[in-house]
Amino acid sequence: MDKLRRFIWYLAGRLFLLLTLVSLFTVTFYYAMNASNIYVVLKDGMAKRAQVIMMNESSSDLSKFFQSSYLQRDENLLLAINGQSPYTYYTVRGIDHRLQMTWMWCWPWESTARVEFTETIPRIDGRVNTANSEAAKALYGDGYESPPRWQGGRYAATMVKENNQWHIRSLSLLEAIATE
Repeated sequence: MDKLRRFIWYLAGRLFLLLTLVSLFTVTFYYAMNASNIYVVLKDGMAKRAQVIMMNESSSDLSKFFQSSYLQRDENLLLAINGQSPYTYYTVRGIDHRLQMTWMWCWPWESTARVEFTETIPRIDGRVNTANSEAAKALYGDGYESPPRWQGGRYAATMVKENNQWHIRSLSLLEAIATE
């Protein structure tokens, strides 16, 4: 009887260890899956936002990445949609958009994530429109031929999972970064 009890405790201990390892692997897998999905949504969403602001692209695709409540509050985006962006005097052909996720946390069973990331656009390929060159010169001075620099920054974002897809609910600028 004593050997049977020791054997049962041995099996229970090994089963507990196995379940602990499987649980740890499952949590790690879902964390990694959420982190990669969140990174893709952040990278593509922030790049699309910058393209809408600088390149006068359609803002209809932004709803794939952002909640509509955020899009109605984004000042830079609203200025661009209303034609008041500082890039309206320019034809921007391309941008070098860079995003680095510095911190992210989301439990596998939650539908909300908190993210910190850095966004910069070190190069903007564009020139002033000839029809707007005088207005751009009056506004920006001698360096009016090239578009103004993008204000990079370190952001905190809250993301929510809706219908199995992550969306950016809110963005807040933590620190402005000067782009050289």
